[in-house]
Amino acid sequence: MRRRFEERAEEHEEELDDEERRRFRALLVQLLDEIRAGGDVELAPNRVDATDIGGDEDSQPLNEMSQAIASSRNRARTGSVHEIEAALRKLRETPEDYGLCERCEEQIRRRRLELIPYARLCVRCQSSREDPRGGTRKKLTDYV
Repeated sequence: MRRRFEERAEEHEEELDDEERRRFRALLVQLLDEIRAGGDVELAPNRVDATDIGGDEDSQPLNEMSQAIASSRNRARTGSVHEIEAALRKLRETPEDYGLCERCEEQIRRRRLELIPYARLCVRCQSSREDPRGGTRKKLTDYV
């Protein structure tokens, strides 16, 4: 019942006005500044000393896992930067399109935009795009 109400409410969401667009632009700029200030996650080399063979057998797999995690975080960070920059470009070039779902062209709910100001899809379209089992992994190596 609640889901139906939310879907109907989303369909009748009013278009954003200029003041709201300025507020979302400021929020996007703040997010971008925070991400850039954080910098990339440092990727430690696999071996500090190239002549060191043997040593602690647990350190190599742990180091490789840490590298994989850091690399994944850097990719996610870069993806977020691209999404934020695209939203800022949309606000600059076609401000009337900001906040509209790119699939169904309905207004994205303000609450969603407050949480994810670079959202390109409404909740309904985003949900239909995602795997119902959760996650978007398609092959074994997707998370490596």
